[in-house]
This record gives sequence, structure tokens and C-alpha cells, in this order.
Amino acid sequence: MGGGRERRGSEEYDEVRQVEALNRMAGPVGDGSGDPSDRLRGREADLLVGHALARAETLRETLALVPRLADASLPLRSQLVLRSDRERLHCVAQLGFTDCGVDDFRVTLGSDHPAAQAVRTGRPVFLSSSDEYRTRFPVGQSCELKGHEAWAYLPLTTYGQVTGVWVAGFSAPLEMTEGARALLATVARLLGQSIERTYTDEADLALSQSLRSSMSRIGPGVDGLTVAARYVPTGGGLMVGGDWFDSLSLPNGRLGLVIGDVQGHDVHAAGLMSQLRTAIHAYAAEGHGPDAVLVRASQFLAALDEDRFATCIYIEADPATGTLRIARAGHPHPVLRLPDGTCLLKHLAGGLPLGLNLGEDDYPVNALTLNEGEVLMLCTDGLIETGGHDMYSGWLRVRNALSPGSSEDLDGMADRLLNAVVAPQEPGDHPQHASLTEDDIALLLLRRDAGEPGVAPPERRLFLTLEQDQARGLSEARMELQGLLHDWASPDQVDTAVLLTSELLGNVLVHTEQAAVLRAEISGSPEHRRLRVEVTDRSDDVPHRRAPGELSSSGRGLVLLDLLAHQWNVRPEPEGKTVWFELDEDRPDLPA
Repeated sequence: MGGGRERRGSEEYDEVRQVEALNRMAGPVGDGSGDPSDRLRGREADLLVGHALARAETLRETLALVPRLADASLPLRSQLVLRSDRERLHCVAQLGFTDCGVDDFRVTLGSDHPAAQAVRTGRPVFLSSSDEYRTRFPVGQSCELKGHEAWAYLPLTTYGQVTGVWVAGFSAPLEMTEGARALLATVARLLGQSIERTYTDEADLALSQSLRSSMSRIGPGVDGLTVAARYVPTGGGLMVGGDWFDSLSLPNGRLGLVIGDVQGHDVHAAGLMSQLRTAIHAYAAEGHGPDAVLVRASQFLAALDEDRFATCIYIEADPATGTLRIARAGHPHPVLRLPDGTCLLKHLAGGLPLGLNLGEDDYPVNALTLNEGEVLMLCTDGLIETGGHDMYSGWLRVRNALSPGSSEDLDGMADRLLNAVVAPQEPGDHPQHASLTEDDIALLLLRRDAGEPGVAPPERRLFLTLEQDQARGLSEARMELQGLLHDWASPDQVDTAVLLTSELLGNVLVHTEQAAVLRAEISGSPEHRRLRVEVTDRSDDVPHRRAPGELSSSGRGLVLLDLLAHQWNVRPEPEGKTVWFELDEDRPDLPA
């Protein structure tokens, strides 16, 4: 309530300060010996120009007003406004550069050009003469050089990011005094404000604002499940791109969660995102399972636009049991945070991104149980890769931000993740070029709440199923077990646990026709903990110890259990069997 009035008042205050700065720096030329009334009229004229600049409704109107601040000491002849996309700068408006058309001026962001340098560093480039230009930048655009003797390249900031450059060309060499630089910087700030108002047409802006508003209204979850979400647009000047998340109320008290990323960062990507988001909501509300929702969503997107695809994860959560049924379409794997802060990258079977329409609409459903106090984190790749990170180093950064603290403050956890990824700008700092080439960020956190107050958090545990056609899942199981044991006292015991687990899982996949179910639990206090690993299958064939030959590829599993495990055994089940072993953290490894 009243937020619009407060915001408008703040903008008017900033505008007055900028106009006053223009008035101080752009007074009438001369030594002050002329008619005082002439000097007063000059300052009043400059003040009116400053107000007009701050109120200009179009970019061309703004450019037309700027020369009225020039005089003999600031011989402004021409102006260019360059917009940056993810790879290059291109002209969107010009005044006086007669040979620099919209299609003629193209500079890559990595090139040795003053405009590209201004975008990369977020700092202006001033060139006082032709000699200085040729010395510092041997290769220039001919349309910039023709008829000009000095230049200024000032980064333009819109929505808090450097999104372009204002180029001012002067007809005579110019001494770049502190006053001249300050005046040009103030004009660039006003230009940035004008671009914020006019760069995209009203329809694009309305779409962006509407989508951004809807993204901030995610539901709080249901009884037993709490949800927190964040969205940060970092690619370009739009307030929303192709990333999204959603929370859906499903029949029988279940909760649907979806996160996705449509290819691209333009208005078209935002529009497709809105349509796809609505379609998934509708398919889920009809009662379709996670796999069917993604199949229909893929066909829907392919029918809309064959040149765009989207990654996505859809979850159907049962708050009563904590069971999550998850389907994945080319999206980054989720992260499971255990109550003690341990974070595991959960490798989920998945299908192709939505919209590829390759006749392979197969999205296997993964079953995962979320225990009390555990948090599942889903994100788009912007959270992982922002700041020049790859998927591995970005995952480490996310893990280090997600692990500390308690899961009780889910919103605080979400803010901590974003703060670790999106570097805050200090007052007066210039945004860096990195923000132009990075992806939007969507973040979704789901927590299973405790059923009764005072109940102790569960043990650290791991549960997954490997089907017969998922041999690659062996390496993923090893990675998750290593994550479970990330702080184990003995690295050798970690290697032992991974080896024994691989043997048991491999034995099921090779010697039976059944799926292998892996359970791993850690109990006890630090440095005195016990690891228990169980591998269950539905085959009635009981393993036998053999004495394999030196070159034999099988028969070693039970031998290794005897040699390396502190305890192990085989437990018959009503259907099938379970082979288990234990390792104690405070006991030495058994001799081989």
C-alpha cells in the first residue's frame, strides 16, 4: 500500500539531483563578464533542458535534446546508441553519424574497440583526439572517425545492468576535463532512464511485468511440505526471460512443482514460457502423471515453435508420505540437502528437452522419498554457471552455500544461495560485462516438515533403485555414496565402501534379471559413526563364495566383503534377498 507513491517520490528526487548537476556543469560559456541577465537566462535554459531530458518519452527525443547542452567548450556533433546482445553491439539509434546506419555498425563484445571495452569494464572511455584514438584502438569503424576529432563512449545502464553504450562524437579535439566527464556521465544516466522507458514497446513491457508479478506469487505449499522460490533476471534488460517455476494444487491433497527454462532471453522466449507454463498447469490439473505431463508439454511446445526447446522438471509430491514422483526433461539434476547439511546431487533418469519432437517422448518417473527435515533444491542452470563457472565448480559453490545453517528458515536459505551467486553491487560500482552473458536464475526449494515438534532429525541416508537397463547408474550411485561420506574420517574407508557397494550392485545387474535397490544409512556421533549399506533384489538365488582365478571377472564380491567389511551378511526377504555390510568409522580398516 502506497509503494507506488514512495517509488515515484524517490525517482523525482533522483531526477532533481541530476538536473541540478546538469545545471551546475552546463552553465553558459564565457568568463562571466557578460550581462548578468544573459547568464541567468542561460542557466534557466540549461535547467529546462535537464528537466526535458529527464522527462523525454522516446530515445530519439532524448538524443535530440542532448546537443542543446553543448557549446563551444563541448562541440558535440554526433551521437550513437548501441545495444548489446549476448555477442555483439549494434546500433539502435543515431544522430549525426550519417554513415552509421542500423545495419552498418556491428562490433563484437570481445573486440579491441572502445565501445566493447566500455561494456566489458562498465567504465567510460574518453578519446581526446584522433591521434589518441589511433594509438589506443588501431582498428575503428570508419563511420565513427569521419568528420570527428574526439569521442566519448559511456556505458548505458538499464534495470541495473550495462546493456549498451552511448557514443558522443565531437567536431574538434576536446580536453576531457573533470567537469566535461561528469556532464557526459550525467547525460548517459538520463539516457539509460529514457531507454528503460522506451527500449521495448508497451506490449513487451506489459508482458514482462505481468510474468514477473506472477512469478512472485508462488504458493506456500501444503501441510507437511513448505516451498520457497526465487527468480532473478540477469540476461538483458527484460524483467523476465525464459526461466520459470510453479506450484500447483493437485487432487487428493498432493502438490505439483515445476521448474523450467525455455531457450533464449528475448520477448519471444518469455511469451513461449508463459504459454508452456499454462499448458503444464492445465495438464497437471487434469490428473496426468509426471511422465504424461511432460509428453504433452513437449508436443505442445513443438507445435508452437520448432526452433525453441525447453528443459523442465515436474514433481508430484505426496505430503503424507514424502513420496516424490519426478520426471525430468533435459534439466539439471536436483540437489537433496539432508538435515545435517550434507548435500547430494540426485541423478535422475530423464528424457530429451521439451519441444525437440524427435519421436522419443519418453520421460521415466523417478521415485524419491523426502524425509522430515530434508530439502530438495531445483534450479535452472543460471544458478550453477553464473560467474563463469562450469557445472562442476558451480555445483561446489551451490553446495557450500546450501549446506550451512538450519533448514527451518527456507527463505533465508534461498537468499543465501542467491547471495553466493549474484555478487551485490556496491554504491557507485559499475556493473560488469559478465551480467550480459549470463543466464536468468530460477530457484525452487521444497522441505518436508516435521510431523511432531521435538522429533530428532532422521539419520543421514541414501536410497535409490537401479534397473537392469541403467548400468550407467552405477557411477552415479558411487558419486552419491561419496557425497554421503564427504566428512568421513578415513578416506580409505570411503574407497572401501564405494568398492563394496559397486560389487553388490554389479552382482545384481550381471547375475540376475532384477532391479537393485540400494539403501545406505549413517548413525552415531562424528568420528564414532557406523555406515550400513544394503542391496536388495527380488531374485531367490543366494550368492555363494567362490575362489576366482586371477583373471576372472566375477566371483570376488563375497571375498571382498570378508576381507574389507567389519560386518556383513545375507538376509532372506519375503521376495528375494538383501546383502548388507557395515563399516565403523572409529575402527581401522581390516587387513587385505
